[in-house]
Amino acid sequence: MSGEVGEKTGLSEFEAQVIGFFCDGVKMLGLPKSIGEIYGLLYVTQEALSLDDLVSRLGISKGSTSQGLKMLRKLGAVREVEGELGRRVYYEPDVELKQLVGGFIKEQVRPHLASGEEKLANLKAMVHKMPGDAKSDFYAGRLERLGRWSKRSRILLPIIQKFLGR
Repeated sequence: MSGEVGEKTGLSEFEAQVIGFFCDGVKMLGLPKSIGEIYGLLYVTQEALSLDDLVSRLGISKGSTSQGLKMLRKLGAVREVEGELGRRVYYEPDVELKQLVGGFIKEQVRPHLASGEEKLANLKAMVHKMPGDAKSDFYAGRLERLGRWSKRSRILLPIIQKFLGR
């Protein structure tokens, strides 16, 4: 990442490395690279940046930047601030870990857990309709384990959120 972003758009080596750090982080979470690029640049820049600033400095499309900002706002990772004479919207990062993790749990993890519950119920109904053989017993056992994992996740998430003060 160091040469690619820095050479292309005039970012310093330090800025490019910080952006790379956040790109690696969002990659682990299964989020688009542009999310890491946008947050990384906002994180390492002293002043708030506009959409056009981000597009220009990162060399990514306006559409990707707009979608990335939308997701980051939804996660609570960035906030809008008024620019010069109120004519432009600028963005700055929220740098509190509890905000970032709490937003991710709220917007990404909880909805997946909820849809997972529905999927588990459907899978259980499917296994119930299967003939009672070794394969259906195996499936039933695996579903029971998934149900325990899901239950533990529902118990653990509120504890994590409370710990983070969210």
